[in-house]
Amino acid sequence: MKKLALLSFAIILLQCSSKKETDYSKWTNYGGTKDASRYSSLQQITPENVNQLQVAWEYHSGDATERSQIQCQPIIIDSILYATTPKLNLVALHVETGKEIWRFDPFDVLGGENSWAGTNRGVTYFKEGDMQRILFCAGSYLMSVDALTGKPDLNFGDQGKVDLQVGLSEDPEDQFLVVSNTPGIIFKDKIIVGMRVSEGLDAAPGYVRAYNVKTGKEDWVFHTIPKKGEFGYETWDEQYIEKIGGANNWSGVSLDEERAIVYVPTGSATYDFWGGFRKGDNLFANSLLALNADTGERIWHYQIVHHDVWDRDIPSTPNLVTLQKNGKKIDAVAQITKHGYVFVFDRETGDPVFPIEEKPIPAGMMDGDFISATQPTPMLPVPLMRQNITEKDLLNITPDLEAEVKEMIKGVEYGDMWLAPSEKRPFLLFPGFDGGGEWGGAAVDPESNILYVNASHMPWKIEMIENPAAKLKKGEISGESIYANNCANCHGGDRTGNPPTFPSLLGLAEKYDSKAVHSLLKSGKGGMPSFAHLPQNERDALVAFLLEKPLSEGDKKELSGGKERLTTPYLMNGYQRFITKDGYPGINPPWGTLSAINLNTGEMVWESVLGEFPELTAKGIPLTGRESYGGPVVTKGGLIFIAATEDEMFRAFDKKTGKMLWQTKLPAGGHATPAVYEWKGKQYIVIACGGGKGDKSGDSYVAFALP
Repeated sequence: MKKLALLSFAIILLQCSSKKETDYSKWTNYGGTKDASRYSSLQQITPENVNQLQVAWEYHSGDATERSQIQCQPIIIDSILYATTPKLNLVALHVETGKEIWRFDPFDVLGGENSWAGTNRGVTYFKEGDMQRILFCAGSYLMSVDALTGKPDLNFGDQGKVDLQVGLSEDPEDQFLVVSNTPGIIFKDKIIVGMRVSEGLDAAPGYVRAYNVKTGKEDWVFHTIPKKGEFGYETWDEQYIEKIGGANNWSGVSLDEERAIVYVPTGSATYDFWGGFRKGDNLFANSLLALNADTGERIWHYQIVHHDVWDRDIPSTPNLVTLQKNGKKIDAVAQITKHGYVFVFDRETGDPVFPIEEKPIPAGMMDGDFISATQPTPMLPVPLMRQNITEKDLLNITPDLEAEVKEMIKGVEYGDMWLAPSEKRPFLLFPGFDGGGEWGGAAVDPESNILYVNASHMPWKIEMIENPAAKLKKGEISGESIYANNCANCHGGDRTGNPPTFPSLLGLAEKYDSKAVHSLLKSGKGGMPSFAHLPQNERDALVAFLLEKPLSEGDKKELSGGKERLTTPYLMNGYQRFITKDGYPGINPPWGTLSAINLNTGEMVWESVLGEFPELTAKGIPLTGRESYGGPVVTKGGLIFIAATEDEMFRAFDKKTGKMLWQTKLPAGGHATPAVYEWKGKQYIVIACGGGKGDKSGDSYVAFALP
């Protein structure tokens, strides 16, 4: 027995010693490594010398347009950096000089008519023997390109591409808005990918799928909206479940290769703000899923928001960490949220590492809807931001701003973070649509288990209006109804928009003729997606409405016979930040923060202000912070690097204290997460400078290093 015990112990030791250690000196995946740590073990750049950083190289792609962006975090393979441009050209750059090695335009393969490809946040690398491939998405297509030549891999799918539309509906006539803006992840010979879908009731179901990297054939699919007989089906309204879309993974995935588990955060089901067609908790929307990476089978799940009517998608790749709690090591997964929480689970079982309570939320719902009585609330870690608005929180840093906000808030309800949409009154959603936490994600130092995350403190006003499409007869089409269902969320029911992000569409006929608007709808532009998936008769009706051209009775008859769709009685009247005429959030600062949270204890280590409005600082007002898009990276050298803010600055903070140590002006806003790499003994930090989030657009990547 003693020999057997010793043998068993030896086997355990062998297994432990053979566990593959993560190489944090490389940046070969989105998030740096497959655990999404956004951590680099490089330490040449330190708090003592960071103020000596200078531009090592700058690359300009030359294809920025009005409101274009670059949200891409590059990956680095040996001497080559791979990234995408505003128009989603894939580029290979030399890591030392930024010189372009090759450039691939996906529309040379896809054709140029539907030239909207969506926003891209990164690419994926696969190697087997002599085969090296870069996989990335443009429009609805997953594409494979030779990593050394930039030529399409013609053996992959259909001549180098796989259409993500295929398999989403049993009706071959169905077309959807589908793009994949966050890169997939490689497991063995598979790439596991999610996708972005429409926010309306025309949305595709948000299936998660794995494709063979060599052939492009679908390997497995997980139905985030379950089919009949599948787990979770009973959490939906059986009458309508087949017509509901969303519950998609748009924010990317993380992978535990040892355990063969992929961790998949999901978004809300459609329609986002009225859920009368989906009564129930709606699994697996707004959930963190642990799936078998080999088969796609569910291992465990946790739903973070029940029956979402607030658009609280789970917004970022989760971080895989090994915690120290009560003297024990716990392999865990930590997930930040838009509403400012950090949920932490055992990686294998899904058991919460810290207590989570189901807390009652305010009663109230719209006609015909259903609201969950409770929502999950973690007791620890502490929230990464404030979560409610009281009267004392309303902006009062100057008398003029205080008076302006007092007028703005009249008739608007505010207070609890779980106030529900209502047709009876507008209300403030806080934390807002863009967080809290967002797609830039969090960085985790594996040596200390401290999580670093930026948060936006921006309230948004939600106003619900009647949907004109609900008054139409079966099969009837009107331009107003097509606009309401496809455009009103961004541009408002009255077409006035919410500049600068969403421009007004009033007076469109003064700028465009019918042909130009048709072309714009089919191709998309900047942040506006393509509407090529709409039937021609619906686009015709929409163009006539936008150009304010009344239809004759003959035209109306010609346009009838549209596809029958579910129609909500109410719509959200445009995404509206609650801001003053000068663009300041209508609550007191901070408006943007960077926080450090100890995941071993759940306690806040420090919180710093992130970003500024220089004109307010010049008046002697302390730093206010700003909204941020993109995330941080943390290094063994003792630093956090983050851009993300509209003030176009790139900053370094001391990871121990939160003190800002260095900042520099970028050529355009760095609304992306940096990447860190080493070449010939020199450490580099590179950031995409694409702007376009209310600031000017850019077309460059800038790399920094010590002299």
